[in-house]
Amino acid sequence: MTSTTPPPSAHPARRRLDATDLARVAVFAAIVAVLGLPGGISAFGSVPITAQTLGVMLAGAILGPWLGALSMATLLALVALGLPLLSGGRGGIGAFVGPSAGYLIGWIAGAIVIGLIVHAGRRKPVWWRTALGMLAGGILVVYAFGVPVQSLVTRLPLDSTAALSLVFVPGDVVKAVIATAIVMTLVRAYPRAFRRSWALQPSPSPERDVAPVA
Repeated sequence: MTSTTPPPSAHPARRRLDATDLARVAVFAAIVAVLGLPGGISAFGSVPITAQTLGVMLAGAILGPWLGALSMATLLALVALGLPLLSGGRGGIGAFVGPSAGYLIGWIAGAIVIGLIVHAGRRKPVWWRTALGMLAGGILVVYAFGVPVQSLVTRLPLDSTAALSLVFVPGDVVKAVIATAIVMTLVRAYPRAFRRSWALQPSPSPERDVAPVA
């Protein structure tokens, strides 16, 4: 009787996390923390403009949706424990009750959306899908979480807060362009960076490539 159970390599995304996955999660959490070292420019005295969302975009696109989200959740957990990993050396539970709290939570959701779009259908990333993922997940989703919370904390009307948040858009678009360029460079130069995504899909069976004999 022929077994119908697929080989373990046929479903690489279903494997348990291993040491390499955890190391990659830690590396991208560290990258986002390092991007916060230069500090940020305060926008209207509330939410700082930082380079850290560039790291969020790269995490979602390179690690994929779930590991990308895990890396952001790991970073935020360390921040909640008091580590000064946010821009300007901010840390502690107070970061999650301030005007920027929604943006921080949006990093997790943004990484998921970026990963899902960039690796849609477990396909190799292409520039337009990568750029779309950066814009949708790295900007729209993060803002969708950040603006309402900022409005609530600052007690400004939602429409006024949304208008003020437009100051972030040019910088975030630049970061999306940079992130897209980095991802596409890695696709060509080092595809193994995309572990557990399209780079580990099993090769087609030889039988599929052989024409039937009449």
